[in-house]
Amino acid sequence: MRIVERIMTALVVMILAGLVLVPTAQVIMRGVFVQPFIGAEEFTRFLLICLIFCAYPLVVQKGENIVMGEFKAALPDRPRRVLNVLISIGAIAATAFIAYVTASNISRNLNNATPTLGIPFWLFLGATLLGFAGAAVVHLLHLRKPPQADKNVVL
Repeated sequence: MRIVERIMTALVVMILAGLVLVPTAQVIMRGVFVQPFIGAEEFTRFLLICLIFCAYPLVVQKGENIVMGEFKAALPDRPRRVLNVLISIGAIAATAFIAYVTASNISRNLNNATPTLGIPFWLFLGATLLGFAGAAVVHLLHLRKPPQADKNVVL
């Protein structure tokens, strides 16, 4: 699992670098060379979508996703454990369902592409599929070995 996590982290870092470099290149092209960077807005939007969905399994893996920590902390031990299992099952169902729907949409729209750059639809939604399928796997692993104690922001 460590290798997959490192590969995903490297991918997210590269996407983040692209998300910074593309608008920077657009500003330089327009300001210095007085030439438009055609498709920069669409490519930036594509990178932002990829960044969010590719980073989602990493966020879940690290336990940094949003939880109702105060509510769960107020519960006795046994109901808290039951609630954690129910939350994991719900998260598995939701992320697996979204991954399935995304895969269905990709398979039905293999010939579509974005308007300006012609980014294939399967690539555009591939990050969504990767993110939600990866999150479903991480939630499955959390059923076997739950994450450490919830991090409350209450002082």
